[in-house]
Amino acid sequence: MFDFTATLAQRFAALRSRAPFFSVRYVRQSSQHLSVRKNIAEPPSLSRDEGAMLTVRIAGVEAYAATPDLSQAGLQRALEQAEAQARAIQAHALLDLSEQAVAQGRADYLSPNFEQPFPSLADCFALLNQESASVPADERFASWQVSLGVTTVEQIYLNTAGAQLRQAQRFIFPGTTVTAYDGHDSQRRSLGRENFGQQGGAEVLERCGLMGSAVKVADQALQLLLAPNTPEGPRDLLLTPDQMTLQIHESIGHPLELDRILGDERNYAGTSFVKASDFGHLQYGSSLLNVTFDPDIPEQLASYAFDDDGTAASKQFLIRDGRLERPLGGALSQHRASLDGVANSRACGWNRAPIDRMANLNIEPGNRSMAQLVGSIEHGILMSTNRSWSIDDARNKFQFGCEWGQLIENGELKGVVKNPNYRGISADFWGNLSAVGDRSTFQVLGTPNCGKGEPNQVIRVGHASPACVFSQVDVFGGDA
Repeated sequence: MFDFTATLAQRFAALRSRAPFFSVRYVRQSSQHLSVRKNIAEPPSLSRDEGAMLTVRIAGVEAYAATPDLSQAGLQRALEQAEAQARAIQAHALLDLSEQAVAQGRADYLSPNFEQPFPSLADCFALLNQESASVPADERFASWQVSLGVTTVEQIYLNTAGAQLRQAQRFIFPGTTVTAYDGHDSQRRSLGRENFGQQGGAEVLERCGLMGSAVKVADQALQLLLAPNTPEGPRDLLLTPDQMTLQIHESIGHPLELDRILGDERNYAGTSFVKASDFGHLQYGSSLLNVTFDPDIPEQLASYAFDDDGTAASKQFLIRDGRLERPLGGALSQHRASLDGVANSRACGWNRAPIDRMANLNIEPGNRSMAQLVGSIEHGILMSTNRSWSIDDARNKFQFGCEWGQLIENGELKGVVKNPNYRGISADFWGNLSAVGDRSTFQVLGTPNCGKGEPNQVIRVGHASPACVFSQVDVFGGDA
């Protein structure tokens, strides 16, 4: 761990530049993805990537260049390229960053149990094989898969102000998926997949419930196959945390990214219905809505001590009692917009520059147990686990589909329904938040594949949420 620190520090000290400030961000990443499909182990996917980004600041202008050549000469060439770019664009610069603060601290950050060895490939495959073999013998099971992704990232940031910031993180992505088919209809049920990921070690596999999941997931796939279609019309909607992950991500996270609000993403990922003037004023949701940027939950995917620009990270409320307080904007966007933001300048690797990204974006727990949430609903539906999503370019009007639905009548859970979908408008939907689950309903989840930026960056995002109830939401089945 951090074995390249001394070498990198020596080479960084030997770099020569006329720039009054420059930095290097070194990243080494290794990943493995293992999968067993229908009791047959698929070839493992293994990858390793390593390189560095050099950034310079000259007369208030920043520029950067990346290289996989970590030799003294390779780093020097990248630094010279960044310096040449900074001087070339100086006459066209829109911002003066001369007074922009730079990182000066020295700190390390590690994922929980990072120093403990993770199970070997053979042990992981044995676990996946065992879980796959537990799927019952039933000809209606058309396909099933048990998978495990593990990514390890080591990062070192050094600059001419004396900063040395190091992070070593391990990310775990388990999943089980079963598809049932009766000759006319197919239904899929899953655990994990794209909405579960955590930092840590082997304890994550137990915490997520991977072992023993296949039997339960298979049973629920058959229940969906036999279930009636979801009825259409307005109902109270109870979303479990795994669907809240998607709801938070799309209709709070992306709209609050400050670079998007400033127009940077309009020709690719879209804009936002939120305006810079809304912060401090807009009633984003009901008084029950409290949303935080929280880098302090150790196992959550995007917990860290400092972002990729070296800004120290701390918990901040973005929405408090339904009122919009601050954006998801890193140091550069804060400077551009004259707004307070958070430490969320993040890059997906060594050859990408940091941009405003979601990190850990969470809804704070309320005071209702799951039994109380269900008991408060006279005519409603519970939905779990996202399977489809559509949202407009301004991240306002949306339509989401789930895997699992269950009717609620007179405060009691009733029969399972399939193809549950709902739609709404972000600005109204959060205003209809009528009940928030307590800590017992709260789950730490996340996704490995949030895409944004040109060139594209796919990054890990954490979401934690309790179960939540929304009043009078337009729901419908697969035939609507």
